[in-house]
Amino acid sequence: MSASCSACLTAASSSSRLSPAPSARPLAYQVRSRPFCQRPTGAISELPVEMQRRGLGPRGLRGTVAPRTRGPCSSRAPRAPSSPRTRTPQPRAWHRADPGMSGPRPVVLSGPSGAGKSTLLKRLLQEHGSIFGFSVSHTTRDPRPGEENGKDYYFVTREMMQRDIAAGDFIEHAEFSGNLYGTSKAAVRAVQAMNRICVLDVDLQGVRNIKKTDLRPIYIFVQPPSLDVLEQRLRQRNTETEESLAKRLAAARVDMESCKEQGLFDLIIINDNLDKAYQALEEALSEEIKKAQRTSHS
Repeated sequence: MSASCSACLTAASSSSRLSPAPSARPLAYQVRSRPFCQRPTGAISELPVEMQRRGLGPRGLRGTVAPRTRGPCSSRAPRAPSSPRTRTPQPRAWHRADPGMSGPRPVVLSGPSGAGKSTLLKRLLQEHGSIFGFSVSHTTRDPRPGEENGKDYYFVTREMMQRDIAAGDFIEHAEFSGNLYGTSKAAVRAVQAMNRICVLDVDLQGVRNIKKTDLRPIYIFVQPPSLDVLEQRLRQRNTETEESLAKRLAAARVDMESCKEQGLFDLIIINDNLDKAYQALEEALSEEIKKAQRTSHS
């Protein structure tokens, strides 16, 4: 053996005594040091993190990697699966779509014919004429003696009213005794343009139709003390036939029962005494009257 070979063997022997023993497993399978509670479990859990992320098996082949789980020492709670966000469509309100329809909160008066709504309303307008405004309704019936077009009703033909209803120009409408009645948006807009509290005189069917809108009025029902008293009042008018009188009494009986439905009306006034009935009506509207007065003075 030559001197150079002997020197190489001596150096190799010396190097082997100084270097630490190699690991029992290849470097590719050594696990990165981390807390025990954070170590993944599974058949391939001892692979390096980079190989686990790439999905490589022990021989560099693609394989399934066990999911990483949190240990008991983790203070962070697992995130709950998020539910999909849903949005409920809201119905469009007629006065939101029309800025001109906004204004003071209206008042809806309802009750059978002969209950005294018109009498109470006239007195309300006389004493608070600068606060309230009456929404003139449309009808297809003939005018009664003393009624004026545009003041008591807008008297129109059935064809004209049906055309405007189809065009969406009415807040509510109903048919009674073969005649159409309804409240137009233009009538309400005219009152609200003067910054007054709009008063609507509608039947029970009209009340239910207004409930479907976003008008948010105060609902008041005026009724007679009894059907016998109502019949006497209707006969004193001398405007009803026996047939029409029977229809009105039958409708009044239904309305007086239906008005008791919870949430349908804010106030029910029994008009057995006109002064007391008006006092109850005025007290119910006192807050709205004060608001309107403050608005007119500002």
